Parts: sequence; C-alpha cells; structure tokens
Amino acid sequence: MKHPTAPAHTPPALTRRQFLARSASAGAFTVVSASSIRSSEANTRVRVGSVGLGGRGAWIAEHVAQHAGFEITAVADYFPAVAEAVGERLSVPKERRFSGLSGARRLLESKVEAVFLETPPFFFPAHAQAAVAAGCHVYMAKPVAVDVPGCLAILEAGQRATRNSQVFLVDFQTRTDPFHQEALRRVHQGMLGRLGLLTAFYHDECFRDPPPERTIENLLRGLAWVNDTSLGGSYIVNCDIHAVDVALWIAQDVPSSAVGYSFRNRPDAHGDSHDCYAISYEFQSGLVMTNQSEHVRNATEFKSGCFAYGQRGWLEAHYGGKTAIRGLDDGFAGGEANDLYADGMRRNVDAFHRSIVGRDFTNPTLAPSVNSTLATILGREAALKGRRLTWTDLLADRHRIEPDLTGLRA
Repeated sequence: MKHPTAPAHTPPALTRRQFLARSASAGAFTVVSASSIRSSEANTRVRVGSVGLGGRGAWIAEHVAQHAGFEITAVADYFPAVAEAVGERLSVPKERRFSGLSGARRLLESKVEAVFLETPPFFFPAHAQAAVAAGCHVYMAKPVAVDVPGCLAILEAGQRATRNSQVFLVDFQTRTDPFHQEALRRVHQGMLGRLGLLTAFYHDECFRDPPPERTIENLLRGLAWVNDTSLGGSYIVNCDIHAVDVALWIAQDVPSSAVGYSFRNRPDAHGDSHDCYAISYEFQSGLVMTNQSEHVRNATEFKSGCFAYGQRGWLEAHYGGKTAIRGLDDGFAGGEANDLYADGMRRNVDAFHRSIVGRDFTNPTLAPSVNSTLATILGREAALKGRRLTWTDLLADRHRIEPDLTGLRA
C-alpha cells in the first residue's frame, strides 16, 4: 500500500455543524429536467450496466436481470473470465462485456441508463462520479469509500445527481426492514425516553489473506480486499458499518469524537486491516456509544446489531434477527427479519426502479451512508492514532489512501 500523503493545498476543514448541513442538503434539490437525464417511462425497462461481478455483484446482477423493470445490457469486471462468464449467463452481447481497470469507463461509454456498482470501495468515488457525469442513475454498495476525500466525493456526486434529476441509492439492508422502521419510529417519538447508551456490535469470521504477490491482483478476488485498508477500508469500515449505521439512525446525529483500541489477531495475516475493535464514541447531546467487533475464524456465530438504552426502556435491533422494544410503560413486540441480506437487497432494487420511473430524486440514502462510513473511519483512525479524535479533526484530514495498482490490467 502506498503511504497516504497530504495534498499540496488542503481545503479548509468543515465543522461538524457545516458537514451536517451539507449532508442534509443532499435531498434538498428537486429540479426536474427531462432533457438532463436519460429517463424511462413506467412501462419501459431501464437499461443497466453492472460493474463488479464477484459473489454479491453477480448475485445482484442475476436478480436485476430477472426484474421486470430492468434490462442488463453491459457488464464489467476486472477479471476477463468473470465478465465473460456472467455476461454469458445474462445473455449480454459479447462486445459489451468489459474487463480491466478501464472496464467501468467503457461500460459507461456503452450508453447505459443506470449502473450497479459492486467493486472494492476504493473504486466507488471515481466510478460514481463518472456515472453521474454520464447521466446515469447509480446503485452502489457500502461503505461508500475508504477515506475522507472519497466520502466527500460521494457526497458531491450524490448531490449532483439530485440536482440533475438522477437517482443515487446506497444499498443498506437494515433501513428497509419494517421491524427496524417501526421500532425506530417509536424510539424517535420518545418511547425509550432520553437515550443514554448505544451499543453496536459485529462478530463474524474474517476473509482469508492471500500471500503477497508481485501485484495486488490476488486481493481483488474473494473479498480478500477487506483485509487491505487501501482497497476496502478495514473490517470496521466494511463490516461494522452495518451496526454503526443503525446506531446513527437511532441517534439521529453523528458522533462528535471517538477513542478506542484495535488489534490484528487473525492467523497468518498479510493485509494491514485490524480485526478486533473496541471503540467508544460520544455525541454532543451527551449520548455515549460503544462499538465492539471481532473478525477471526474461531467458530464465533455471526452476530450484528445495536442495543439502545433510555430512561424508560431499551431497544434490541439485530441484523437478520429480532427487533423489539421493552419498556417500563410500553413496548413493541417487533419480529424477526430472517433473510435481511436478500430481502433488503430486493427491496432496494425495487425502490431504485420506482424512483427512476417515478422521478423521485430526493436520494434519502445518500447522507446517512456517507455519515456512517465517516463514523467507522473515525473509529478506525482514533484506534490507529491511539488518541481521542474529533469529527472536526477527521474532516480536516484530507489525506488519500491509495493502493498500488502497478502491473494491473488496464
């Protein structure tokens, strides 16, 4: 990995208040211009391209190909064999199966109306900006970037999409779950009373670290890039973001600072990402939050979610499990989302199509997705630096984290 370096001219830091205002403004523009976008009528299939065809990328592409509102007309993956195999399965013309680092650019040049981005997060800012500039609607995975400049680039791309009457959706599954939605509505109405503590957690196995090679090509397979901070942002950014996003949804705010510790404990680790985290966050309201996680192949069952504790009750909200509220005076029985990974994706794909044909360009997932990515980066950096780090400090640090792409296929 190249060591991050500060730009020659560092822009002035945003204050926390300014950043929240800028984030909130992402949904404030509702200008509709038929000439500024390639839109489809409700009875027309939207022509889409899919970039990144690994496990989840291919799975989503196959779902989209079966969706009545979409038609996949182009695919791209770094590996030619992957692009060819998925393109063959989805009946994409051979001349519209692209590969190499330039695959996304050539896919956009093929004149698709929308793109699905499922690559390592390092590539998201450049790909999203290019897609918006090409007039495309954007559906992308999370985290949205690996560093602060990348997050700000995504925010700017999403705001530009809104101004240009384009849809920009980030695929968080928990925010689509009816049990989470109803529980959070009740929390925000005061069922728990004043909140005091949020506890986010994520436990699962890690991805295997491939041995170092002449290039980083082997890190682009099988989610190995999660082990590399420059490509994937680290485990706290890639995985813990699910739980941290729910915590910020509950708090309706971003943290003012973080402090904590992290450690690399997986055997035979070659990537630089830590995999065990204990981070404490504070909010301006006085609310405190912890995030704990470990990502080691040690027979631990997958567990992810968030607990919220208030003066009159508490909430449990699990990814793929039960969401409920218990209180002194009232409660919410809730229920279990047993297949949130798949159901959330399907609901998001449907919402993406409805927004395109319904010309809804408010793009409500943009600001929360940028905020949750930044919050996990705040935790990562606080632990690596070994000191308390404020939100303002984080936004002032505009260094870029870049992988060494030398020797990769163009």
